[in-house]
Amino acid sequence: MKKFDMIVKNGVVVTASDTYRADIGIKDGKIVELSSDLNEDAVEVVDAKGKYVFPGGIDPHTHMDMPFGGTFSSDNFKTGTIAAACGGTTTIVDFAVQPKGKSLKETAKIWREKSDGKAVIDYGIHMNITDMTEDVMNEIPEMIKEGYSSVKLFMTYEGMRVDDGTLLRTLMKVNESGGLTCVHAENYYAIDYNTKKLLSEGKTEPIYHALSRPDLVEGEACGRAIKLARMVNAPLFVVHNTCEASISEIARARAEGYPIMGETCPQYLLLSEDNYREPDFNGAKYVMSPPLRDKKNWPVVWKALKDNTVQLVATDHCPFFMKQKELGKESFTKIPNGAPGVELRMSLIYTYGVVDGKFDLNRFVQVTSTNAAKVYGMYPQKGTIAVGSDADLVVFDPNIETTVTQSMLHENVDYTPYEGFKLKGYPVTTISKGNVVAKDGKFVGKEGAGKFIVRKAPMMI
Repeated sequence: MKKFDMIVKNGVVVTASDTYRADIGIKDGKIVELSSDLNEDAVEVVDAKGKYVFPGGIDPHTHMDMPFGGTFSSDNFKTGTIAAACGGTTTIVDFAVQPKGKSLKETAKIWREKSDGKAVIDYGIHMNITDMTEDVMNEIPEMIKEGYSSVKLFMTYEGMRVDDGTLLRTLMKVNESGGLTCVHAENYYAIDYNTKKLLSEGKTEPIYHALSRPDLVEGEACGRAIKLARMVNAPLFVVHNTCEASISEIARARAEGYPIMGETCPQYLLLSEDNYREPDFNGAKYVMSPPLRDKKNWPVVWKALKDNTVQLVATDHCPFFMKQKELGKESFTKIPNGAPGVELRMSLIYTYGVVDGKFDLNRFVQVTSTNAAKVYGMYPQKGTIAVGSDADLVVFDPNIETTVTQSMLHENVDYTPYEGFKLKGYPVTTISKGNVVAKDGKFVGKEGAGKFIVRKAPMMI
């Protein structure tokens, strides 16, 4: 019997803390040896000469097959995870959005039926509570014990949002149960007022989506959620931060020693409010919440990513075909919220983060993989290259130069917000648990090979 199932040879291994040349020996889906020269027999050898070997990317904010406004996001767990794998991501954490009247157990079952046997890479699931009752509140400890160790609440959206009292009680319950509360922070009442005013003035185009939800709407809600978390001494994770208004609130809380963490997304680093002004309803491509911001926020968000004010880059991947977006032709309020992004995350952040000199390779690994594994209870099984960890790896060629076109991607949608973006550096081989799942931009894995991850307690970073 051969000693290894696979050896990844001759690559430069990059982790959150180290960069070194090594061969990686893999057996039974795990990393079993790191050595300067592995010459033993292996069933398969992947030559990574001249390339980096990163821990597989982790995208902890996706919405596969999610209901929204009378339609569903266009990527399901098969197509969405194929796209993720082709882009160098080996783990996602998706949001199970609780339907009205359903228990958390029933919600988890709905999402497991969507994902089990379909996902091509491993996946975790957050519980996204939208209908909080006493029974649902009492279910939280059991769900956390079963590996659904993060709970998300909306502070906006009619019929899904929670009030401050519910948020406060949830923060306490989740914390004492060993989990982490996440919030979508926007002020419902301000959005409601702005939206009604704009519509009464006949302002219906996509740009008014952004103008109805200005940055202070996000900043106020973020600050309020943080203060509620501080009142009960609970950790809090603020998803998809877009601007100085929210990031300054996180920075202040962290400087004072509170366990507040957050993420941003490529769209808030690289796209802007100007995109909503594209003619012929093309601005609808970028309708998401929170919306894209004025470009003046870009340096603030990049700096927050560099200095660990925000810990990671997720995508909030939630694609809709343009035909679906056209549900909002008459009013921006009816445009399904969300955009694709799961496939390009690694390359975009490498190109515009590392190549542009905003941070180094080790920080790149932290924000695209390691920190998500730590925050969401998957470390060191995921997010690092170490003996005993899952053999989730991406061989990344820093010399590939390409221009993004929708046709090169695997996301199940008819556009990409990054059309025309120049990339320097792209994944060439993605390995999930010791199996090559994507090679040279093509999916070569198996439907259903991905397994549900029972996640543990969060780490504060």
